[in-house]
Amino acid sequence: MADLEERLDQLEAAIKKPSLRQNKGKANEVNYWVFDYPPERELDVRERIAYMKNKNSKGSDGFELVVFDLYDLIMDHLESKNFITKCEDFEKQKGFARVAAAVQRTLKITDKDNLIVSYIAKHIPENAVVFLTGIGKCYPLLQAPEVFNKVLYNMPQEYAAVPMVLFYPGTYTEQELVVFNELKEDNYYRAFRIVR
Repeated sequence: MADLEERLDQLEAAIKKPSLRQNKGKANEVNYWVFDYPPERELDVRERIAYMKNKNSKGSDGFELVVFDLYDLIMDHLESKNFITKCEDFEKQKGFARVAAAVQRTLKITDKDNLIVSYIAKHIPENAVVFLTGIGKCYPLLQAPEVFNKVLYNMPQEYAAVPMVLFYPGTYTEQELVVFNELKEDNYYRAFRIVR
Protein backbone atom coordinates (compact mmCIF):
# COMPACT_ATOMS: atom_id res chain seq x y z
CA MET A 1 0.00 0.00 0.00
CA ALA A 2 1.24 3.47 -0.83
CA ASP A 3 2.09 5.77 2.04
CA LEU A 4 -0.70 7.93 3.48
CA GLU A 5 0.40 11.20 1.88
CA GLU A 6 0.49 9.57 -1.55
CA ARG A 7 -2.94 8.00 -1.01
CA LEU A 8 -4.37 11.36 0.10
CA ASP A 9 -2.97 12.92 -3.09
CA GLN A 10 -4.68 10.13 -5.07
CA LEU A 11 -7.93 10.80 -3.18
CA GLU A 12 -7.79 14.49 -4.03
CA ALA A 13 -7.25 13.64 -7.70
CA ALA A 14 -10.04 11.02 -7.66
CA ILE A 15 -12.73 13.38 -6.34
CA LYS A 16 -11.90 15.88 -9.06
CA LYS A 17 -12.65 13.41 -11.86
CA PRO A 18 -16.03 14.19 -13.45
CA SER A 19 -16.62 10.43 -13.90
CA LEU A 20 -16.86 10.07 -10.11
CA ARG A 21 -19.77 12.50 -10.01
CA GLN A 22 -21.43 10.89 -13.03
CA ASN A 23 -21.69 7.54 -11.21
CA LYS A 24 -20.13 5.57 -14.04
CA GLY A 25 -18.25 2.83 -12.35
CA LYS A 26 -18.64 -0.67 -11.08
CA ALA A 27 -22.06 -1.84 -12.33
CA ASN A 28 -23.45 1.70 -11.92
CA GLU A 29 -24.00 0.95 -8.24
CA VAL A 30 -24.47 3.54 -5.53
CA ASN A 31 -21.58 5.97 -5.38
CA TYR A 32 -20.20 5.04 -1.95
CA TRP A 33 -16.51 4.92 -1.29
CA VAL A 34 -14.18 4.24 1.63
CA PHE A 35 -10.85 5.84 2.36
CA ASP A 36 -9.15 3.68 4.98
CA TYR A 37 -6.10 4.77 6.91
CA PRO A 38 -4.08 3.83 10.00
CA PRO A 39 -5.99 5.00 13.10
CA GLU A 40 -2.84 6.54 14.54
CA ARG A 41 -2.77 8.94 11.54
CA GLU A 42 -6.21 10.40 12.34
CA LEU A 43 -4.89 13.93 12.92
CA ASP A 44 -3.00 13.91 9.61
CA VAL A 45 -6.18 12.86 7.78
CA ARG A 46 -8.26 15.54 9.52
CA GLU A 47 -5.71 18.17 8.57
CA ARG A 48 -5.71 17.08 4.93
CA ILE A 49 -9.52 17.06 4.77
CA ALA A 50 -9.58 20.63 6.13
CA TYR A 51 -7.01 21.60 3.50
CA MET A 52 -9.08 20.02 0.68
CA LYS A 53 -12.27 21.68 1.94
CA ASN A 54 -10.58 25.09 2.10
CA LYS A 55 -9.02 24.63 -1.34
CA ASN A 56 -12.39 23.57 -2.79
CA SER A 57 -14.14 26.64 -1.36
CA LYS A 58 -12.43 28.76 -4.01
CA GLY A 59 -15.00 27.30 -6.44
CA SER A 60 -12.70 26.15 -9.24
CA ASP A 61 -13.34 22.38 -8.96
CA GLY A 62 -16.84 22.29 -10.48
CA PHE A 63 -18.33 20.69 -7.36
CA GLU A 64 -18.79 21.50 -3.69
CA LEU A 65 -16.93 19.39 -1.15
CA VAL A 66 -19.20 18.90 1.87
CA VAL A 67 -17.82 17.41 5.09
CA PHE A 68 -20.11 15.86 7.69
CA ASP A 69 -18.43 14.87 10.94
CA LEU A 70 -20.72 12.14 12.29
CA TYR A 71 -19.56 12.71 15.86
CA ASP A 72 -20.38 16.41 15.62
CA LEU A 73 -23.83 15.58 14.21
CA ILE A 74 -24.51 13.27 17.16
CA MET A 75 -23.25 15.75 19.73
CA ASP A 76 -25.19 18.65 18.15
CA HIS A 77 -28.37 16.57 18.35
CA LEU A 78 -27.76 15.60 21.98
CA GLU A 79 -27.01 19.22 22.90
CA SER A 80 -30.12 20.49 21.11
CA LYS A 81 -32.23 18.12 23.23
CA ASN A 82 -30.30 18.96 26.44
CA PHE A 83 -29.29 15.29 26.67
CA ILE A 84 -25.58 15.69 27.48
CA THR A 85 -26.04 15.94 31.26
CA LYS A 86 -28.73 13.25 31.13
CA CYS A 87 -26.29 10.96 29.31
CA GLU A 88 -23.61 11.59 31.91
CA ASP A 89 -26.02 10.81 34.75
CA PHE A 90 -27.38 7.75 32.96
CA GLU A 91 -23.84 6.45 32.40
CA LYS A 92 -23.09 6.72 36.13
CA GLN A 93 -26.26 4.75 36.93
CA LYS A 94 -26.43 2.19 34.11
CA GLY A 95 -23.05 2.13 32.32
CA PHE A 96 -21.89 3.29 28.93
CA ALA A 97 -23.43 0.42 26.93
CA ARG A 98 -26.89 1.60 28.01
CA VAL A 99 -25.99 5.19 27.09
CA ALA A 100 -24.91 4.06 23.61
CA ALA A 101 -28.20 2.20 23.14
CA ALA A 102 -30.18 5.24 24.34
CA VAL A 103 -28.28 7.55 21.96
CA GLN A 104 -29.01 5.24 19.05
CA ARG A 105 -32.70 5.27 19.99
CA THR A 106 -32.81 9.07 20.13
CA LEU A 107 -31.13 9.19 16.71
CA LYS A 108 -33.70 6.66 15.44
CA ILE A 109 -30.72 4.86 13.94
CA THR A 110 -32.73 1.75 13.00
CA ASP A 111 -35.32 3.82 11.11
CA LYS A 112 -34.95 4.28 7.38
CA ASP A 113 -35.17 8.05 7.82
CA ASN A 114 -32.97 8.27 10.91
CA LEU A 115 -31.83 11.69 12.06
CA ILE A 116 -28.35 11.42 10.54
CA VAL A 117 -29.74 10.47 7.13
CA SER A 118 -32.32 13.25 7.33
CA TYR A 119 -29.74 15.86 8.28
CA ILE A 120 -27.28 14.88 5.56
CA ALA A 121 -30.00 14.67 2.90
CA LYS A 122 -31.22 18.17 3.76
CA HIS A 123 -27.72 19.64 3.57
CA ILE A 124 -26.35 18.18 0.34
CA PRO A 125 -26.10 20.88 -2.32
CA GLU A 126 -26.29 20.15 -6.04
CA ASN A 127 -23.12 18.79 -7.60
CA ALA A 128 -21.52 17.77 -4.32
CA VAL A 129 -18.91 15.32 -3.14
CA VAL A 130 -19.57 14.28 0.45
CA PHE A 131 -16.96 13.29 3.03
CA LEU A 132 -18.24 11.44 6.10
CA THR A 133 -15.70 11.76 8.90
CA GLY A 134 -15.58 11.21 12.65
CA ILE A 135 -16.44 7.50 12.70
CA GLY A 136 -13.50 6.82 15.01
CA LYS A 137 -14.68 9.51 17.44
CA CYS A 138 -18.19 8.02 17.42
CA TYR A 139 -17.15 4.58 18.63
CA PRO A 140 -19.05 2.89 20.29
CA LEU A 141 -22.05 5.25 19.92
CA LEU A 142 -22.03 4.60 16.18
CA GLN A 143 -19.83 2.03 14.48
CA ALA A 144 -18.72 1.66 10.87
CA PRO A 145 -21.10 -1.23 10.04
CA GLU A 146 -23.99 0.91 11.27
CA VAL A 147 -22.85 3.79 9.11
CA PHE A 148 -22.89 1.48 6.09
CA ASN A 149 -26.13 -0.28 6.94
CA LYS A 150 -28.13 2.47 8.62
CA VAL A 151 -26.81 5.69 7.10
CA LEU A 152 -25.40 5.18 3.61
CA TYR A 153 -27.96 2.63 2.47
CA ASN A 154 -30.86 4.63 3.86
CA MET A 155 -30.02 7.77 1.91
CA PRO A 156 -32.98 8.80 -0.26
CA GLN A 157 -32.74 7.44 -3.80
CA GLU A 158 -32.13 10.87 -5.30
CA TYR A 159 -28.76 10.94 -3.52
CA ALA A 160 -27.57 7.52 -4.70
CA ALA A 161 -25.44 9.16 -7.39
CA VAL A 162 -23.80 11.62 -4.98
CA PRO A 163 -20.24 10.45 -4.27
CA MET A 164 -19.92 9.80 -0.54
CA VAL A 165 -16.55 8.94 0.93
CA LEU A 166 -16.46 7.41 4.40
CA PHE A 167 -13.16 7.95 6.17
CA TYR A 168 -12.45 4.74 8.07
CA PRO A 169 -9.66 4.54 10.68
CA GLY A 170 -8.63 0.94 10.06
CA THR A 171 -8.41 -1.43 7.13
CA TYR A 172 -11.24 -1.91 4.67
CA THR A 173 -10.96 -4.76 2.17
CA GLU A 174 -14.43 -4.39 0.59
CA GLN A 175 -15.29 -7.55 2.53
CA GLU A 176 -14.01 -6.79 6.03
CA LEU A 177 -13.57 -3.90 8.43
CA VAL A 178 -10.44 -4.28 10.57
CA VAL A 179 -9.27 -2.02 13.39
CA PHE A 180 -5.94 -2.52 15.16
CA ASN A 181 -5.61 -5.97 13.51
CA GLU A 182 -8.89 -7.11 15.05
CA LEU A 183 -11.72 -8.07 12.70
CA LYS A 184 -14.72 -5.92 13.47
CA GLU A 185 -17.09 -7.02 10.74
CA ASP A 186 -16.99 -9.60 7.98
CA ASN A 187 -19.62 -8.57 5.50
CA TYR A 188 -20.08 -7.37 1.95
CA TYR A 189 -20.65 -3.67 1.63
CA ARG A 190 -21.63 -1.90 -1.56
CA ALA A 191 -18.78 0.52 -1.15
CA PHE A 192 -15.41 0.45 -2.82
CA ARG A 193 -12.02 1.69 -1.78
CA ILE A 194 -11.53 5.01 -3.52
CA VAL A 195 -7.75 4.53 -3.57
CA ARG A 196 -5.72 1.45 -2.81
